[in-house]
Amino acid sequence: MTDYKTLIDAETWAFIERTNSYYPPDTIDYTIAQQRGIYDRMCSEFFAGYPEGIAVETSAIATPTHDIPIRTYRSARQAAATVLYFHGGGFILGGLDSHDDVCAELCAGTSHEVVSVDYRLAPEHLHPAAFDDVMSAFEWAATAYRHPILLCGDSAGGNLAAAVSHATRGHPRKPIGQVLIYPGLGGDRLKGSYVTHAEAPMLTMRDLEFYKHIRTGGQDRSGDATLAPLADTDFSNLPPTVLITAQCDPLSSDGETYRDLIIAAGGRAAWFEEPGLVHGYLRARHTVGRARASFTRIADAIGALGQGVWLW
Repeated sequence: MTDYKTLIDAETWAFIERTNSYYPPDTIDYTIAQQRGIYDRMCSEFFAGYPEGIAVETSAIATPTHDIPIRTYRSARQAAATVLYFHGGGFILGGLDSHDDVCAELCAGTSHEVVSVDYRLAPEHLHPAAFDDVMSAFEWAATAYRHPILLCGDSAGGNLAAAVSHATRGHPRKPIGQVLIYPGLGGDRLKGSYVTHAEAPMLTMRDLEFYKHIRTGGQDRSGDATLAPLADTDFSNLPPTVLITAQCDPLSSDGETYRDLIIAAGGRAAWFEEPGLVHGYLRARHTVGRARASFTRIADAIGALGQGVWLW
């Protein structure tokens, strides 16, 4: 058994306990509507407001079948890139409000324009609906913006960002980079962190199996790189990639595996496993020193890649 009492510090335990007070560990046993209500209330409790000087606009991307809501964040400084941000939430939770302050702070910390994409959620919209929406958002951004496009996302959103990177390698406006924050990329669930951190605080293997089943409607989608980027057979020509994972998270090994495959294919990738942190620690960036340092690392990576700079 992994000894989390020694791995996780007091600040992080306080964050875990606060999270659990709003979002109990058994939340996946509730109805989807109840889970969304619990998650939305939790996110609102952690909302940190906007930094000074950030202009925010909510609009939508029109597609032939539906509109995709987006929220755009701009600072007074000249943007070097447009960041498409895909939120986490297990493909069933979250939206423009759940990661509102995170996106505003990333905009302030990088000067890049940030566009948060409210993709369709399961189970009402099974895979590949979310992937189709983020692809539509990329195509829209490639037309609407002259700046280079950088992809970023956390958890489920990190999965979607990577899937877009794989799908757009031949695009004339292919992404300039991607920053993936504790992403679920479809790694081998019988080894690595999937085993050693199967019962981690904040995210367990039981949770992951639930989210996977909900997203696919229980269908076997083995080998589908739009669902699990690690299922791809080609990792060449991917954009420069920075992966940032939490040590105490069953998904952490996906970062290491993905980095190694990109480098083996001749690409640029760096992986950072944040000691003692847990899944969802973005919400701890103002109260936990380790999370604050990691958020700075994330913003620095977005800032550098958006300017075409590789620091690793």
